[in-house]
Amino acid sequence: MENSFDVIIIGGGQSGLAVAYYLRRTKLSFIILDKSDVPGGAWPCHWKSLRLFSPAQWSSLPGVIMSGGGNYYPTREETIQYLKEYEQKYQLPVIRSIEVNTVTKTEAGFRLQTSKDLYEAKAVVSATGSFDNPFIPTVTEIENFQGKVLHSSQYVSPDEFKGKRVAIVGEGNSGAQILAEVSSVTDTVWVTRKEPQFLADHIDGRYLFDAASQMYEAKQQGKAYQPPSLGDIVMVPAVKEARERGVFQNSLRPFSKFTNDGLQWEDGHQEKVNVVIFCTGFKSSLNHLSDLDVITKDGRVDTEETRSKTIAGHWLVGYGNWTGFASATLIGVGRSAKRTVEEITAFIGQP
Repeated sequence: MENSFDVIIIGGGQSGLAVAYYLRRTKLSFIILDKSDVPGGAWPCHWKSLRLFSPAQWSSLPGVIMSGGGNYYPTREETIQYLKEYEQKYQLPVIRSIEVNTVTKTEAGFRLQTSKDLYEAKAVVSATGSFDNPFIPTVTEIENFQGKVLHSSQYVSPDEFKGKRVAIVGEGNSGAQILAEVSSVTDTVWVTRKEPQFLADHIDGRYLFDAASQMYEAKQQGKAYQPPSLGDIVMVPAVKEARERGVFQNSLRPFSKFTNDGLQWEDGHQEKVNVVIFCTGFKSSLNHLSDLDVITKDGRVDTEETRSKTIAGHWLVGYGNWTGFASATLIGVGRSAKRTVEEITAFIGQP
């Protein structure tokens, strides 16, 4: 069959490219099926001013160090260009503008029904990330709100919010960075589940990766290790500047409902706002696996590291800590990808 391969990777972002990097070292035949029509995975969809919270040297896929050194935080555009050049350098076989609708199990492996053709593979790697599945918590009476509600995945720049009062919901890095930016052009309200925690100015993604390495080594040795929280806010330049303006001095705990013109808390306190931006994260994008009946109630798949526990020949890479600590980061996914390819090679056997 023309569209039959040893391995098919679903998703052409950073995780799919990292897996392909190691697969190209084997004799296994493989392709990457990517929904997008341009390289870069989800990065082209992020807001324009986004910067990585790790310096370039600590924001690299296996094989190629991103230019910029140890003290420069790459922009969104630089990250997209890096991924594009990475794909070209290794001539990775990416087929674009093709969506995988369903994956079904067969005696020989898997059958993938896509938006264009039918494919078959002995092994499948899901690397679809989470950007297509943004999470907004349920809040009562949202239908009554006369303003605009959006998720951080829809945010582009602060220009459209000038003259409006904006509530930013979420205490993670995206919430802090978007708050820093929007607060420079208009009045803002910050809503967080808990009191925001800021990392020391000198701590960034390189330290978090070191912690991930320590956790990995401890696990290999059967020792316990508690990693630092990745939810703590990294002090990138824009966040430091906003701190100097006093933007982060006050935050409110979660509101209980929407009103016609704003938000209301359990104690009756209200805030009038025109826009609410939810920076509340994402759930894994796993719709392509619906026919396999492997998705749990919490929207994941039971795995041992990246290998599915229930479907032989299926791996999931880059979805977050449940597929390897820091595996959703540029530098962290390399370790998961390497192990995944080692397991796939053992599963299929070298031709």
